[in-house]
Amino acid sequence: MSTQTDLRRAILAAPVGWLLAGVVAPARSATADGTPLAAAMRRAQALRDQALQAGDQGYGAVVLRGDTIVGEAPSRVVTATDPTAHAEMEAIRDAARRLRTRDLSGCVLVSTSRPCRMCETAAYWAGISSMVTGAALTDLGPPR
Repeated sequence: MSTQTDLRRAILAAPVGWLLAGVVAPARSATADGTPLAAAMRRAQALRDQALQAGDQGYGAVVLRGDTIVGEAPSRVVTATDPTAHAEMEAIRDAARRLRTRDLSGCVLVSTSRPCRMCETAAYWAGISSMVTGAALTDLGPPR
């Protein structure tokens, strides 16, 4: 393994505090097993589990561009004492930070449950092309 691969693994395994401190993990491929959407949902479910373990609400979300996860987050409403820190909002913020743009057209928001109106509106203003939710990978279409 290369040093770059080791560094990437260390960053991806880093505590949430690193993300809050501005150290952002690079994008990673969502095609580890199966289709990109299925892999993205598995990652969102892992983030949901991470949120629950941290004592937060059980939600997780990722932003997918092609077959690459460009943003991801668990719910941080409780742990960050921020009523807007829904998993979808945090994943959109993470994607915008990583891609260095607020224009996320062509991206898909993958979440463990249907996004609330606040999150759907944020997805709309970010230009998210489609939303997919739940283990059944239900395509909700573009945000409205």
